[in-house]
Amino acid sequence: MGTFERFLTLWVALCIIVGIVLGQLAPGAFRAIGEATVAEVNLPVAVLVWLMIIPMLLKIDLGSLRQVGSHWRGIAATVGINWLVKPFSMALLGWLFIGWLFRPYLPAGQIDSYIAGLILLAAAPCTAMVFVWSNLVDGEPHFTLSQVALNDLIMVVAFAPLVGLLLGLSAITVPWDTLILSVVLYIVVPVIVAQLWRALLLRTGGPGALSRTLERLAPVSLSALLLTLVLLFGLQGEQIVRQPTVIALLAVPILIQVYFNAGLAYWLNRKLGVEWCVAGPSALIGASNFFELAVAAAIALFGFQSGAALATVVGVLVEVPVMLSIVHIVRRSRGWYEAGARQA
Repeated sequence: MGTFERFLTLWVALCIIVGIVLGQLAPGAFRAIGEATVAEVNLPVAVLVWLMIIPMLLKIDLGSLRQVGSHWRGIAATVGINWLVKPFSMALLGWLFIGWLFRPYLPAGQIDSYIAGLILLAAAPCTAMVFVWSNLVDGEPHFTLSQVALNDLIMVVAFAPLVGLLLGLSAITVPWDTLILSVVLYIVVPVIVAQLWRALLLRTGGPGALSRTLERLAPVSLSALLLTLVLLFGLQGEQIVRQPTVIALLAVPILIQVYFNAGLAYWLNRKLGVEWCVAGPSALIGASNFFELAVAAAIALFGFQSGAALATVVGVLVEVPVMLSIVHIVRRSRGWYEAGARQA
């Protein structure tokens, strides 16, 4: 992990401060950006999201899906956590903490929107950032690659129905046309563009050209994310200044959900007798989120100034320190894990 990525939480915190200050100094400029929409899609954010997502998806080799069968137990555990446990556990935690326990301390008009943001965050399993976490736990690279490629394909067809189901259960009105448009713009189109670009690079310059392109694009992706956060907090700033505890309260269900799903995935792999080098990335993939997609979808569905957008940004804020703590736990527990896996 490079210096820039290692201190992502610090950069996110700085962007929050910069966004809030600029939002107070130039509210008209931020309102103009927030209103620059076509068919419910904010154009500046759409450009920034493509700059975030496409470089990350460029790392994904969909051909690696051929290797899924060789790690089927780890794949089954991770897919089960990503799609059958994580979104539903987050919805439950959102209803429990945001809808009930913390309700008296949160803006009444934003409760449903906060829960929606948490659901969007959990319904998008992590993709490219997982390569960093997997490398830190000496994860099996072929497993990580095949699992991420499989998650991308599942997201194309499952993200919209799953979000629609959970938002419906939360009694939140689902703008289906905007949700479908978000899936096309922020999943389908980037996947297609990234795979065509990847194929062109490999055909014309080989793996070296792909590696050089990824190296040049790495700062672009994270810079676009940080600029998006400046825009978000420029519009959210007034609310945050009035309610500084909102971010801390939103972080509670996110933290519980991440540690719960990481632990469950790790335990399931141990029970199934999966190798530690597969179980480590499986736990990390099961716990982390594709926060770039979640932020984009929240803005498209509910707007810049919504509680949903703020909730997804809190996910970005806690992502790096939390995932690094899980990396530490996985590495320290290797002896315990392998002793149990041999008995399975």
